[in-house]
Amino acid sequence: MDAKGFVLMAVEKLGWASEKEIVRFLDEAGEELSRLELERALEALLEAGKIERRGELYRRATPEAARSAFDALFKEEEPPEGGS
Repeated sequence: MDAKGFVLMAVEKLGWASEKEIVRFLDEAGEELSRLELERALEALLEAGKIERRGELYRRATPEAARSAFDALFKEEEPPEGGS
């Protein structure tokens, strides 16, 4: 597995995670990445749409199909016109 695979695995296991938490998880799993390798892997995963970033936290990106299904299920319907 390459650096991107290890970082993606860590983000999946941790949920919302900072770079520091990702490094700690990978160290405990026996996979050491340099700061540069981590930054490159995170950037590549962000560009590929595999993860998303909120502030300084990362998480697995929500698949587009799941997001559109959720939006369709909970969208507000407009009331009918000319009501009583």
